[in-house]
Amino acid sequence: MICVVDYGMGNLRSVSKALERLGAMVTVSSQPEDVKKAEKVVLPGVGAFGEGCAQLLKRGLFNPILDGLSQNKPFLGICLGMQLLFEESEESPGAEGLSFFKGGVQRFRTKGLKIPHMGWNELRMLSSMSPAFRSVANGSFFYFVHSYYVVPKDQSLILGTCEYEGEEFPAFIGQGSVWASQFHPEKSQEAGLKILRNFIDGNLSCH
Repeated sequence: MICVVDYGMGNLRSVSKALERLGAMVTVSSQPEDVKKAEKVVLPGVGAFGEGCAQLLKRGLFNPILDGLSQNKPFLGICLGMQLLFEESEESPGAEGLSFFKGGVQRFRTKGLKIPHMGWNELRMLSSMSPAFRSVANGSFFYFVHSYYVVPKDQSLILGTCEYEGEEFPAFIGQGSVWASQFHPEKSQEAGLKILRNFIDGNLSCH
């Protein structure tokens, strides 16, 4: 059973439906017990970092998510769900993320850049052997909508990058059975569905 975490931050239906179409048993829940019991956890999200932190705390979801992460329970963070794995974000000064990974989240730096970065972009795989990318071609295109991106202190977490008008950013990270994407795999057609399929099928360890 895969639990898609509902903390009031968007795109739950598209994620859960994509997983179900691939044959997964899915529950969408805001209940801590469901997160604890789930075999795998997906943390999606659209919106501001600070509000995401606040909603996870309000619903008692911080500790169940962190417990699963520390136990190496298979986990997929999507968009805001990726950013919340880190300590802090320029978007919401003072807000504390899950802090599972060291590092923060920053806004695109290039002056005059159209924000948000929205639409299709090419993924450059740094680790094509990652099980996340099984049957996914290097250079595949994925769908993005974001103004901020993660900056891990441990650069080995970065498994794939993209470039937006000359500014390169981490688009996919992984460690053990914890994966996270800045793009939306559920909206990325065949390539995105392959990544979701790889998450469902298991054998997740990225390093």
